[in-house]
Amino acid sequence: MISDHIIITGGRALARSFAKINLTLDVLNKREDGYHNVEMIMQTVSLFDLVLVDKTGGGIGITTNLRFLPCNEKNLAYAAAREFFKAAGIDGGCKIMIHKNIPVAAGLAGGSGNAAAVLCALNMLYNTGFSAQQLCDIGLKLGADVPYCILGGTYLAEGIGEKLSPLPPMPKCSILMVKPPINISTAAIYEKIDSEYIPGRPDTESMQRAIASGDTPAVASHLSNVMSTVTESMHPIVRGIKEKMLKNGALGAEMSGSGPTVFGIFPDYASAKRSHDSFAYQFKDVYITAPVN
Repeated sequence: MISDHIIITGGRALARSFAKINLTLDVLNKREDGYHNVEMIMQTVSLFDLVLVDKTGGGIGITTNLRFLPCNEKNLAYAAAREFFKAAGIDGGCKIMIHKNIPVAAGLAGGSGNAAAVLCALNMLYNTGFSAQQLCDIGLKLGADVPYCILGGTYLAEGIGEKLSPLPPMPKCSILMVKPPINISTAAIYEKIDSEYIPGRPDTESMQRAIASGDTPAVASHLSNVMSTVTESMHPIVRGIKEKMLKNGALGAEMSGSGPTVFGIFPDYASAKRSHDSFAYQFKDVYITAPVN
């Protein structure tokens, strides 16, 4: 749980807000409320933002190290603080400082993770005693990925992503992540996927068995994301990164979320580092990470 990665000093909390990847992602059908039912296996990885939360007498303030990020209610971390105080019935306040390391709009749930970190930090700072489930209920009002980011680790997510079932930890491995410099509209991908032909769908049960057995090559061989079909048709660079990772020795490679970040599972750090170096001259956002459970 993200609370395990929060340090409290007086009225200040310092949290690590981790990125996630989708080992599998299947979009099942569109619901009457406009959302889509999904089935996916999500995994926390070791790339993280730093979120500093100070307890104040009132109001919500937010700053980040990226000038283009909103510092008002449009920022999920700000919205998380507002929803927390509302749910707790507290006329409290906080100052939030976010140092972003996770690329923005990358399919890695960076914003959702920041919101999750703020909820957990405020719960500890104000001693409100919300349970993990209560925090997840608050987080769901902010976005479907927030409950997962509160819990972290390896989970099967169903519904719109809010129905979470814990899985055994993903086996240890090195994970290379590369984000090309393009922007992806998740809404546009969902809109197009309803009419897109999907050549293959994830074998979620086989992926669960591979994880449970600690079989890294089997996990890599079952990576699958139906959104990659749509995103790659719009942005062929995503397919190119996947192909290059596989040529570089990845056991498997796939896109996370709606993209554009591609990740590859490597048998060891040395092979991941060699592939990292082959991408680093071309792209700014290239990271070697590992599973966090």
